[in-house]
Amino acid sequence: MLEKDQIPKYIHIVGWIATITACCMYVSYVFQIIDNLHGQITPPYQPAVAAVNGVLWVWYAVKIKDWPVAISNAPGIVFGAIACITAIQF
Repeated sequence: MLEKDQIPKYIHIVGWIATITACCMYVSYVFQIIDNLHGQITPPYQPAVAAVNGVLWVWYAVKIKDWPVAISNAPGIVFGAIACITAIQF
């Protein structure tokens, strides 16, 4: 494993860009949540798996202190769970 000072600067930039795009991907569940709340029920499976995936990645990333990975997957827990719950409840 490389030390932080051995990692090229552009890799840190790519990591943060990937963090932003991953957050955007999970925030896109808002539209699915809105559909569920308006009676257009969507399947709960994919957001449920996204929430579990988010939990596992955040847990892993916090343990190794990889903050971009933790930050980018945290919205998956929240929005995936909400999308799943609204698909089941409404």
